[in-house]
Amino acid sequence: MPEQEYETVRAEVADRVLTVTLNRPEKLNAFNPQMMRDLIDVLDSADADDDVRVIVVTGAGRGFCAGADVSSGGGSFDHRRAGAWHRDTGGQVALRLFSCTKPVIAAINGPAAGVGASMTLPMDIRLASASAKFGFVFARRGIVPESAASWFLPRAVGMQRAMEWVATGRVFGPDEALAAGLVRSVHPPEELLPAAYELAREIAENTSAISVALSRQMMWRMLGEPHPMTAHRLDSRIMSQIGGGPDPTEGIESFLAKRPPEFPGRVSKDMPPVYPWWQDEEFRPLGEQEGETE
Repeated sequence: MPEQEYETVRAEVADRVLTVTLNRPEKLNAFNPQMMRDLIDVLDSADADDDVRVIVVTGAGRGFCAGADVSSGGGSFDHRRAGAWHRDTGGQVALRLFSCTKPVIAAINGPAAGVGASMTLPMDIRLASASAKFGFVFARRGIVPESAASWFLPRAVGMQRAMEWVATGRVFGPDEALAAGLVRSVHPPEELLPAAYELAREIAENTSAISVALSRQMMWRMLGEPHPMTAHRLDSRIMSQIGGGPDPTEGIESFLAKRPPEFPGRVSKDMPPVYPWWQDEEFRPLGEQEGETE
């Protein structure tokens, strides 16, 4: 990735792992429109860079992300001027994460509330510090879950737990998050990033970038399919297109030779013809009630 300065995040690549650090520590990394733009740009750059295999997202200072920046006061969520054309900024980040070709690991180092919690849901694996706290606090602010959390959260932890957290809006600790499956593991603060990097290196050093990119999209997009036949059709098609290619050949030969694999495939240019197999959804505002104006 080319070096670039961002206003609200830091982006650093080492050993094929991109670390994205939310970087407004004086505000507990509160989310604002500039952070949305910065994160989307970082993800665009990461997807275009074959040297980036895994993304780790964490926060600067003692917080992960305290939620939306509401320093403007009671009108912070007033988007009525935009009418039907307002697009949720957290949702734009969530959708960009959803479409990412690289696996994303969240290293949640401190409080994650509101959009700070919901933006982690499209990330693939979540690790938490023992000092982390979570809160889907929308109902306590008089709003509704954003960042497409109404789609992601029940899929992560089930409807019962998702509704409990959303309806109460309470803040809870990492042990409850672990028990519900929201996070994969809980670590002492000083061990959080090393654990995330260990997992990232396991992916980067042992797997085909094309295999991981395809698998990520297959599993996320199959969440909404009603029958496994859809998955069977898709994996049959993909296997027919990649099975005799250089990555499977290297995977088998390295296994038989008992040596580390060196997969040649590049996501930027070697994806199979069937990719992408979906039609991207466009943002169209829901219809206004009769008599309402934008």
